[in-house]
Amino acid sequence: QLQLVESGGGLVQAGDSLRLSCAASGRTFTNYDIGWFRQAPGQEREFVAAISRSGFPSYAGSVKGRFTISRDNVKNTMYLQMNSLRPEDTAIYYCAARGRSYTPWDYWGQGTQVTVSS
Repeated sequence: QLQLVESGGGLVQAGDSLRLSCAASGRTFTNYDIGWFRQAPGQEREFVAAISRSGFPSYAGSVKGRFTISRDNVKNTMYLQMNSLRPEDTAIYYCAARGRSYTPWDYWGQGTQVTVSS
Protein backbone atom coordinates (compact mmCIF):
# COMPACT_ATOMS: atom_id res chain seq x y z
CA GLN A 1 0.00 0.00 0.00
CA LEU A 2 1.08 3.53 -0.72
CA GLN A 3 0.42 5.93 2.17
CA LEU A 4 -0.02 9.64 1.53
CA VAL A 5 0.05 12.35 4.18
CA GLU A 6 -0.69 16.00 3.38
CA SER A 7 0.50 18.99 5.33
CA GLY A 8 0.84 22.74 4.99
CA GLY A 9 -2.77 23.88 5.00
CA GLY A 10 -3.96 26.86 6.95
CA LEU A 11 -5.78 30.18 7.03
CA VAL A 12 -4.45 32.92 4.77
CA GLN A 13 -5.69 36.15 3.22
CA ALA A 14 -6.55 36.68 -0.41
CA GLY A 15 -3.41 37.29 -2.42
CA ASP A 16 -1.19 35.28 -0.06
CA SER A 17 0.78 32.15 -0.88
CA LEU A 18 0.82 28.72 0.67
CA ARG A 19 2.76 25.53 -0.05
CA LEU A 20 1.19 22.13 0.49
CA SER A 21 3.25 18.97 0.86
CA CYS A 22 2.32 15.34 0.36
CA ALA A 23 4.68 12.76 1.82
CA ALA A 24 4.51 9.24 0.38
CA SER A 25 5.62 5.96 1.93
CA GLY A 26 5.14 2.25 1.56
CA ARG A 27 5.83 1.86 -2.15
CA THR A 28 8.28 3.12 -4.76
CA PHE A 29 7.26 6.73 -5.24
CA THR A 30 8.61 7.00 -8.75
CA ASN A 31 6.18 4.34 -9.97
CA TYR A 32 3.20 6.66 -9.53
CA ASP A 33 1.54 9.62 -11.12
CA ILE A 34 0.56 11.96 -8.30
CA GLY A 35 -1.95 14.74 -8.09
CA TRP A 36 -3.91 17.24 -6.03
CA PHE A 37 -7.66 17.47 -5.74
CA ARG A 38 -9.86 19.71 -3.64
CA GLN A 39 -13.36 19.70 -2.25
CA ALA A 40 -15.21 22.78 -1.08
CA PRO A 41 -18.26 22.55 1.22
CA GLY A 42 -21.31 21.34 -0.68
CA GLN A 43 -19.33 20.72 -3.85
CA GLU A 44 -17.85 17.68 -5.54
CA ARG A 45 -14.18 16.89 -5.39
CA GLU A 46 -12.36 18.47 -8.32
CA PHE A 47 -9.02 18.06 -10.00
CA VAL A 48 -6.41 20.72 -9.27
CA ALA A 49 -3.09 19.52 -10.67
CA ALA A 50 -1.11 16.38 -11.41
CA ILE A 51 2.43 15.43 -12.25
CA SER A 52 3.37 12.25 -14.08
CA ARG A 53 6.15 9.84 -13.22
CA SER A 54 8.25 11.55 -15.85
CA GLY A 55 7.58 14.96 -14.34
CA PHE A 56 5.03 16.27 -16.81
CA PRO A 57 2.57 18.63 -15.06
CA SER A 58 -1.06 19.39 -15.81
CA TYR A 59 -3.42 21.92 -14.22
CA ALA A 60 -7.05 22.81 -13.94
CA GLY A 61 -7.86 26.01 -15.77
CA SER A 62 -8.89 27.75 -12.55
CA VAL A 63 -5.40 27.42 -11.04
CA LYS A 64 -3.15 27.56 -14.10
CA GLY A 65 -0.61 30.33 -13.74
CA ARG A 66 -1.13 30.57 -9.98
CA PHE A 67 -0.34 27.06 -8.71
CA THR A 68 2.76 24.98 -9.39
CA ILE A 69 3.02 21.24 -8.77
CA SER A 70 6.37 19.54 -8.27
CA ARG A 71 7.79 16.31 -6.94
CA ASP A 72 11.00 15.37 -5.17
CA ASN A 73 11.67 11.72 -5.90
CA VAL A 74 14.52 11.61 -3.38
CA LYS A 75 12.34 12.83 -0.53
CA ASN A 76 9.25 10.94 -1.80
CA THR A 77 7.31 14.16 -1.51
CA MET A 78 5.04 16.18 -3.76
CA TYR A 79 4.39 19.89 -3.42
CA LEU A 80 1.73 22.34 -4.49
CA GLN A 81 2.88 25.95 -4.45
CA MET A 82 -0.21 28.16 -4.39
CA ASN A 83 0.20 31.85 -5.16
CA SER A 84 -2.33 34.67 -5.50
CA LEU A 85 -4.84 32.72 -3.46
CA ARG A 86 -8.51 33.59 -3.77
CA PRO A 87 -11.46 32.94 -1.46
CA GLU A 88 -12.77 30.44 -4.02
CA ASP A 89 -9.64 28.34 -3.45
CA THR A 90 -10.97 27.52 0.02
CA ALA A 91 -11.35 23.74 0.27
CA ILE A 92 -9.94 20.56 1.69
CA TYR A 93 -6.99 19.61 -0.47
CA TYR A 94 -6.19 15.94 -1.05
CA CYS A 95 -3.21 14.32 -2.65
CA ALA A 96 -3.67 11.18 -4.71
CA ALA A 97 -1.62 8.64 -6.60
CA ARG A 98 -2.18 6.09 -9.34
CA GLY A 99 -0.06 3.37 -10.78
CA ARG A 100 -1.11 3.92 -14.39
CA SER A 101 -1.86 7.09 -16.27
CA TYR A 102 -5.45 7.72 -17.38
CA THR A 103 -6.85 5.30 -14.78
CA PRO A 104 -8.74 6.03 -11.56
CA TRP A 105 -6.69 7.38 -8.69
CA ASP A 106 -5.88 4.47 -6.38
CA TYR A 107 -4.54 6.10 -3.23
CA TRP A 108 -5.67 9.14 -1.28
CA GLY A 109 -4.44 11.16 1.64
CA GLN A 110 -6.63 12.37 4.49
CA GLY A 111 -6.72 15.97 3.30
CA THR A 112 -5.57 19.34 4.58
CA GLN A 113 -7.77 22.41 4.99
CA VAL A 114 -6.98 25.60 3.11
CA THR A 115 -9.04 28.66 3.99
CA VAL A 116 -8.61 31.94 2.12
CA SER A 117 -10.27 34.99 3.65
CA SER A 118 -11.24 38.02 1.60
